[in-house]
Amino acid sequence: MNRSVLPAGELSGTLSPPADKSVSHRAAILNSLAAGSVTVHNYSEGADCRSTLECLRLLGVTAEVVNPAEGSEEEPKLVLTSPGLENFNEPETVLDAQNSGTTMRFIMGLLGSTPFLSVVTGDRSLRARPMGRVVQPLRLMGAQVMGRGSDSLAPLAIRGGDLNGIEYTMPVASAQLKSALLMAALFANGETVLLQPALSRDHTERMLRAMGADVVEDGLALVVRPGPKLTPMDITVSGDISSAAFWLVAGAVHPNARIRLSNVGVNPSRTGVLDVLRDMGASVTEQNARMEGGEPVADLMVESSELRGVEIGGDMIPIVQDEVPVLALAAALARGTTTIRDAQELRYKESDRLHATATELTKLGAKISELPDGLVIEGSGALQGGACDSHGDHRLAMTLGIAGLVTREAVDIADADVVDISYPGFWGDLDSLRGD
Repeated sequence: MNRSVLPAGELSGTLSPPADKSVSHRAAILNSLAAGSVTVHNYSEGADCRSTLECLRLLGVTAEVVNPAEGSEEEPKLVLTSPGLENFNEPETVLDAQNSGTTMRFIMGLLGSTPFLSVVTGDRSLRARPMGRVVQPLRLMGAQVMGRGSDSLAPLAIRGGDLNGIEYTMPVASAQLKSALLMAALFANGETVLLQPALSRDHTERMLRAMGADVVEDGLALVVRPGPKLTPMDITVSGDISSAAFWLVAGAVHPNARIRLSNVGVNPSRTGVLDVLRDMGASVTEQNARMEGGEPVADLMVESSELRGVEIGGDMIPIVQDEVPVLALAAALARGTTTIRDAQELRYKESDRLHATATELTKLGAKISELPDGLVIEGSGALQGGACDSHGDHRLAMTLGIAGLVTREAVDIADADVVDISYPGFWGDLDSLRGD
């Protein structure tokens, strides 16, 4: 589907961003490790999180979306019933993660502890993304893993069980890699120590501790001691700050905007986008701060701002990597130069996200040059319209949609329905903010 977005004279209103995909994935997978039944409120409706549920169902987990009675003010809820990892079924068919790298890496960590054969695959894009960083430590722990590309590309066949704890230095700060290894470590023989080069989002550690796991942080080291029985836990998922980031940028770059975003997760390991935008001069405030299910939550208010270029790199990259495309848009409309470094991992997302972002924003008049590990953006303060392509990347499609609100002419986006991967209601929310 193609989508044409016209510039807006005003942006105003209140939005509730979709459920946090990161928390949703973990709520389903981590609860499936324990025997019992739980209710997950506000589970993400995105395709990635549906892929996670389909994989769990093939392992013997019941995952049922319960819709409220007609006329009820209640929201749909997800009811999960699991036999516990020790009673999982050997799947009769291939586990398909579709386009979700999170699903594939998390399921690999889970399967590392199951004493049967499983095969996990994905769509064409995911089958091209390297999985060796998960394969190597799982093998060191004792799992058998085979696949294409010297055992680094899906489809991957995994026979797990009887793992041993290890001390492992992670090559990159990656929440997905860390989470996969934490899950495997829970069922290993002996202690596992993970040494991180930098901090990354910590939803998994928070949720596992809330469920009773012995996971201890010591600086950049994570120590996992198997033994405590996990207790399944009802969870209400907060709004996704990565999805909220598009509206934060829209509000900051538009000359006549005031947008309120309700119930947004503000976990410190995820709020790098707030730090960067504030460094750029964005007017973003937090209101009604509270805790829900061990995760900090707040309402965010953003207003029209004068932005300036900044440096983004180092330890900041792992906690803003999902927001780089829309931050590049903000930089293109700011005063001065923005440099993004240390982001080479983005070349292995749904697209080569660095190249795709530079290519498409350049079509709109942005001045962007690529680095091996990032981008240099010369702020121009204004962009033109034009025809663009999402490259099959949901975050780039949404970035281009936000661009269309502030360009001089319409932005036409090919393959715009790819936003359904993480934000099925994106285009409707965009239209609801228009004050013209």
